[in-house]
Amino acid sequence: MLLNQPSRKAIVEAAIMAADAPVGIERLLLLFAEDGEGATTREDIKNLLVELASDYADRGIELREAGGAWRFQTRAECAPWVNRLWEERKPRYSRALLETLAIIAYRQPITRAEIEDIRGVAVSTSIVKTLHEREWVKIVGHRDVPGRPAIFATTREFLAYFNLTSLSDMPTLAELRDIDELNTDLFADFEAQARAAETPAEEVHDAHPSPAAIGLTPPATAAARAADVGESH
Repeated sequence: MLLNQPSRKAIVEAAIMAADAPVGIERLLLLFAEDGEGATTREDIKNLLVELASDYADRGIELREAGGAWRFQTRAECAPWVNRLWEERKPRYSRALLETLAIIAYRQPITRAEIEDIRGVAVSTSIVKTLHEREWVKIVGHRDVPGRPAIFATTREFLAYFNLTSLSDMPTLAELRDIDELNTDLFADFEAQARAAETPAEEVHDAHPSPAAIGLTPPATAAARAADVGESH
């Protein structure tokens, strides 16, 4: 055993801070695999994470669970000041893309044809491609009907990006407008933040709404995400 070996909490803290993506409990358990089976349990890791989150309660960064994994990120209330250090252009997404994402999030698992029935217009291939590139949606199977259309659902990356522990954290449809009645101000307040993939030309002509009308709150802004401790690695 090393002299002056750091505490387990310090090791977990360092691992999450060094990671370039949220870290789950199973992965954190690997930190202590050589200590012997059962030496550190899932419950131990959970307790360490709770302690760490408490340690950062009054700091400029916070430890947050998102999508079943943990990460350090800039505290939202500090974002206006952090943003002054970055002049990164905030990504913008077309209304068509955001409506499609909202429908998948609330009606999943769902096929492209079913999305089109709700929206009343065709879903372009570029929209599906962008959602895949952002890793917000994935194909989870195929409907057992002629043509076997792909079935879409949201991903862990979707949960992490929008600071959701699980889909149950999303606002209920009762708290929002009927998703069948999507209208012009549905996505008015959503601030997109990570570096966006190039928006296809056919999507650019839409007014540039932001994703939060589905009631989801991304962690601060693009600049704040750039300031995430994990991303500074």
